[in-house]
Amino acid sequence: MIKAIIVEDEPMGRTNLKSLIRSHCPDVEVIGEAANNNEGVELMGKLQERPDVAFLDIKLPDGLVFKMLNQLSTIDFEIVFVTAWQEFAIKACEYSSIGYILKPIDPDALKDAMARVRARSANQIEKRLDIFNSFYHNPNTFSKMSISAVDGIYFVNIKDIIRFEAEDNYTHIFLESGERITACKTIKSYEELLTPFNFFRVHKRYMINLNYMRKYIRGEGGYVIMEDNSQIEVSRRRRAPFIDLLRRLQGGRQTD
Repeated sequence: MIKAIIVEDEPMGRTNLKSLIRSHCPDVEVIGEAANNNEGVELMGKLQERPDVAFLDIKLPDGLVFKMLNQLSTIDFEIVFVTAWQEFAIKACEYSSIGYILKPIDPDALKDAMARVRARSANQIEKRLDIFNSFYHNPNTFSKMSISAVDGIYFVNIKDIIRFEAEDNYTHIFLESGERITACKTIKSYEELLTPFNFFRVHKRYMINLNYMRKYIRGEGGYVIMEDNSQIEVSRRRRAPFIDLLRRLQGGRQTD
């Protein structure tokens, strides 16, 4: 059985989550619950066995749940944040590869979160929490992200990513070092995360870091030559917005 705890200030929220876990995740046993940070620390101190996963509300009456996490000597369990729709919280979860469930809780989202928990087994959770904290508290200075790959979890500086290439539901990520990571996410999910960081989706299969673009070759759609000498096709549909972006970067000068 997977051992779980719940830290949530709303009694109805705890009851609802426990009911959903019993109905949809029969291999999960809730071994403790708390309503705030202080109770969470006390709970962790008196449990006879460590939890495998903690379902945590981010905002509690006595502060953010990181107050509790910072008081623990070690974090050797997986984390699933249970949160209302907060853009920064959701993006922080995506960047850090930490699971999350939106309120009101959807059973399929719960099952998906638990599937990820089973696959990760608290792999480098403290590093992932650092990345979550970095984005959640300082989104404008964020510089690093966590990537869930087929062979583990990688921690990558965003500025070191040259390009993305889609293959079915996986994405190949090419780094400045020459390393290639195969991520367990679609390229669309990375497009939503990284467009603010000077990335552009030039094709349904490709997204590039504009900082590594060496040359644009005109054509029906054209293609881009990157610093790693790769030639990336620009689709006809994305050519116009791509040209507009290049013009803006050049201060309005003619590009095509």
